[in-house]
Amino acid sequence: MEDKYMDKLEYKGYYGSIEYSKEDNCLFGKVIGIPKNLISYEGETAAELYEDFKEVIDYYLNSCDSKGIKPHKSYSGTLNLRMPPEIHCRIAMIAEKKGTSINSFIINSIENQLQEVW
Repeated sequence: MEDKYMDKLEYKGYYGSIEYSKEDNCLFGKVIGIPKNLISYEGETAAELYEDFKEVIDYYLNSCDSKGIKPHKSYSGTLNLRMPPEIHCRIAMIAEKKGTSINSFIINSIENQLQEVW
C-alpha cells in the first residue's frame, strides 16, 4: 500500500476508496469505477483494509473467470469528452502548432492541472 497520498488503494489495476465509519469504528471502502459499487471491503487497520481489498479483488476476478465473463475494470483509459466546437478547434490548432496530437495535448494539459492540485 505505497501511495504517496494514501487516499486510495490500488491492486491489479483496480482502485478503491478509503473511508471511516465512526459509528462502527472501522475503515471501509468500495472499488471505484465498478458499476453500482458492487465490491466493498473493510478492516480495523489500514493493513487489514488493504488485505481485504486484495481478497475481494481476487475473489471478483476468480468469480468472473469461473463464470466465463469479462471483469469490469475500474478505468479503461478511454474517456469520451464532449466540448464546444470552438474549443475543439482551438485545441487542434495549438496541438498542430506544438507538433503533437490532440490527444497528447489534452493529456499533457490535464497532467499539468493535476500537478497543481494533487
